[in-house]
Amino acid sequence: MIRLAAGRARAEVSPKMGAGLVGLFVEGRAVLRPWSGQVADGPFALAMNLLAPFSNRISGGFSLSGTTYCMAPNLNGEPFPIHGDAFQREWRVSAQDVASATLTLPDGDFAPFRYCAQVTYDMTPTALKVRLSLTSRAAMTLPYGLGFHPWFLRDSDTRLRFHATGYWPEDSHHLPSTTAPVALPAHRNFADWAALPADWVNAGFNGWDGVAHVAQGPAAVSVVLRSDLSTAILYSPSSVADFFCFEPVSHPVDAHNLPGKPGLNLLAPGETLTAEMTLEWTCDND
Repeated sequence: MIRLAAGRARAEVSPKMGAGLVGLFVEGRAVLRPWSGQVADGPFALAMNLLAPFSNRISGGFSLSGTTYCMAPNLNGEPFPIHGDAFQREWRVSAQDVASATLTLPDGDFAPFRYCAQVTYDMTPTALKVRLSLTSRAAMTLPYGLGFHPWFLRDSDTRLRFHATGYWPEDSHHLPSTTAPVALPAHRNFADWAALPADWVNAGFNGWDGVAHVAQGPAAVSVVLRSDLSTAILYSPSSVADFFCFEPVSHPVDAHNLPGKPGLNLLAPGETLTAEMTLEWTCDND
């Protein structure tokens, strides 16, 4: 386990669990939902996962330049491949000091995608910056993507605010039900502070401006998330859940099979894709 510290902030990263964030705390208060502590609960019990060489689901495969690539599911209970394989692999620690660490994945391999990846965590007393990159090791040009999957705390006081221009509704298979984003209905518009939906939400938003505000209740830690990515996934199963996810990603769900492959990056062998995310926190008693 890697432990980082800056001022009153502490973080832990697990190389063995996809270089994911185990916990992020300020004076002992959680900024993100902490890890359950049970390896058997799987990587999605962490505080944050790294997504590469794609985000979310691909509906069985995709076609590019006349070639069809079939892809197998990678999680039990999921009919489609989801979130790539970076979160399922052990990463190597290549550099570390008190407030920062760099980890590498030299052998990412989710056919047809072959790649190497690197992530750097940098802490200050008021922020955590994460920089993720991948470089194609495949023999052909392929559509790559990446993203960040933080798990935020949720209770009756939680409020969310972010700006987007549209969204992709999902179908019964958790894939986009439209080939292009549609206008935001009132219950999916978070331009002003709003509570999270009481029922299921799992929607991709386009035209996101790269900033999201998460307000928590008394004695909790509120967060501003910033990223250079322009698509975001909002996921929460219900108001009973103690978490929700706001995921900065490079592309919408199943972008590999949407017209124009929106948000994906066609990387030739040796080319690199990079993204950043920063979490800035404030406490009510600061």
